[in-house]
Amino acid sequence: MFKSLGVAVLGLSLVACAPRPAQPRLPVAPMASPGAPPAGPSYVVDADRSELRILVYRAGPLARFGHNHVLVNRAIHGTAKPGAAGTTLISLQIPVAAFVVDEARARHDAGADFEGDVRADARAGTLQHMLSPALLDADQYPVMTISGTLPSVAAPSDAVTASAAISLAGHESRIDVPVTLERDSSGVTASGIFDLRQTALGLAPYSSMLGALQVQDSMTLQFRIVATPPTAP
Repeated sequence: MFKSLGVAVLGLSLVACAPRPAQPRLPVAPMASPGAPPAGPSYVVDADRSELRILVYRAGPLARFGHNHVLVNRAIHGTAKPGAAGTTLISLQIPVAAFVVDEARARHDAGADFEGDVRADARAGTLQHMLSPALLDADQYPVMTISGTLPSVAAPSDAVTASAAISLAGHESRIDVPVTLERDSSGVTASGIFDLRQTALGLAPYSSMLGALQVQDSMTLQFRIVATPPTAP
């Protein structure tokens, strides 16, 4: 499936993923020539077919008493509009309260590090901590926003690097996101997987009992964003 476009982004809740090999930096399309008019259709994100997953991992001497977590958000809204020189401008809005914590199917899909179901009260506690002022502060900042530029591609499917700005819990970060971009007559799909540190988003990884039980700073984001032409009225 998609630990974004975006990006983006979260587990931001409690844990972060085990380090994986560094993603290669892929070439970015050249800057548009001044005054080049945007061309091409505009699209809207299909929330029914789009998804962001965040994999977060436990850490510390007492890690065995905690859980690795899978966070899933399927309430992604936004647009993909033409930019200069064939680029695509992405704007996403992701309500943080829409994250689902440790659903059984998502844990199964995530592999051996996420074996076993998590009790309902533990899932509720994880979500409560995520949304609290100590982390995402959902009452004050209910929506995470991601805006970015996708380079132009010549082939129907290509690997590119998107430059993205993520606004989360009152903090804005700029990151490069590896994206597989697919275009066809029905629209555009952006998907990918990459590692990101909570601290890069202005978040403080969870820690308790003087660090005996904590979560890793690094987490893995997986995303699939499908955008299609707007439905005619």
